[in-house]
Amino acid sequence: MSAALHRNKLFGLFEENLNGVIYLRGAETRYRYDSDYEYPFRQESNFWYLSGVNEPGFHLLLDLKTKETWLFSPERDSRFAVWHGRIRSVEEIQELYEPDHLRREADLLSVLRELKPDTVYCLDEEQAEFLEDMDRAISVESETLPDAITWCRSVKTGWELHQLREAARVNNIAHLEVLKALGPGMYEFELKALFEYHQIRHGLLQDAYSGIHASGPNSAILHYVENRRQLREGELYLIDAGHEYNGYASDISRTWPVNGKYSPEQAEIYSIVLEALNRTIAAVQPGVRMEELHLLAARVLTEGLKDFGLLRGSVDDLIENDIFTLFFPHGIGHFLGLDTHDVGGYPKGVDEIERPGLRLLRVRRELHPGMVITVEPGIYFIPALLGPALEEKEKARFLSAEIVEGLFDFGGVRIEDNLILTDDGFENLVTVPRSIRDVEQIMK
Repeated sequence: MSAALHRNKLFGLFEENLNGVIYLRGAETRYRYDSDYEYPFRQESNFWYLSGVNEPGFHLLLDLKTKETWLFSPERDSRFAVWHGRIRSVEEIQELYEPDHLRREADLLSVLRELKPDTVYCLDEEQAEFLEDMDRAISVESETLPDAITWCRSVKTGWELHQLREAARVNNIAHLEVLKALGPGMYEFELKALFEYHQIRHGLLQDAYSGIHASGPNSAILHYVENRRQLREGELYLIDAGHEYNGYASDISRTWPVNGKYSPEQAEIYSIVLEALNRTIAAVQPGVRMEELHLLAARVLTEGLKDFGLLRGSVDDLIENDIFTLFFPHGIGHFLGLDTHDVGGYPKGVDEIERPGLRLLRVRRELHPGMVITVEPGIYFIPALLGPALEEKEKARFLSAEIVEGLFDFGGVRIEDNLILTDDGFENLVTVPRSIRDVEQIMK
């Protein structure tokens, strides 16, 4: 069972803390305000990672001395059965999750007193307070465990990589179906519905994040989620969306011409981003640092925009003055796993780089085999950034004002792939077409 492998990985980090136990509380069902509207349940990622349980109301204890697992299930009464379905028996829960010990939620305190740990390691202050409210004699610590689980989750097991490959396989299908259907007159929400249909049709019921389906100027909004606009002839459509398989996410982005053919201007901007993607991916290997990949992408984007005529001055001066951040205002990528922006990007003791662009990186560390990352360069024409820059002397001297202002309604281009780090390079999980020729051929 995958959760047992994950627990063993974690136990190996606590060999000097054998008189302690680890405590985690699973997620509860959430409702919209005080109504009966029930949000789709999704387990807290760390709890799912260590327990394998994706249902509400459970608690977990891990005994560091015996390496035994105590799972505590919630009490379910007839009212629960009426509204939510059949109640699993103790035997069914035991067979499904295979804990060493299975008890009811009400037994949690008595088991803790029975184990008599020197320290109970928790994920956060909220869970620590939960235990302290039960018994003030319990010694609780909430700093060690988050770092330990983060270290475990940063490098994926073979089982985890299989889940990520399957999530990507279905997401590749859904993105391709949207590309085939895309055309003027459609609404962003229609394309969102089509994308989700193909996910659900293949059994992926949970979106990994709020998907972006952005047309025209909306494609320059980094986390656009309204999805209400009608697509128009001659515009671009940017999709950044994914669902998860057994909790593991896929995160793919593409930018396509609404009418099936990139205009010369669109093709030139798109080609710059695609070149940045290809060259950055080619540089991915164990030992490289994410900030190196980011600066490589920034240089390629800067070179392209200078050749386009939009930027003035030497590429080195443009990089030195961080002009690329006006068009590329996010990091080159992030870790991918049980969360779309997965944990582990900033190990303990590693701080943000205080430089525009680089301080927005979600990962600042050396990459190792088994890590899974996204690579997502982009160029965006955001009036809120470019307007003030044109009025600021130090930045305006690098910009061709007439060209920049003429692109205020262009939107943006983002292309994103998902990579598994291997011993000698990477495995790209994304097969959705990205060359201009392939995209236009499919849209015919």
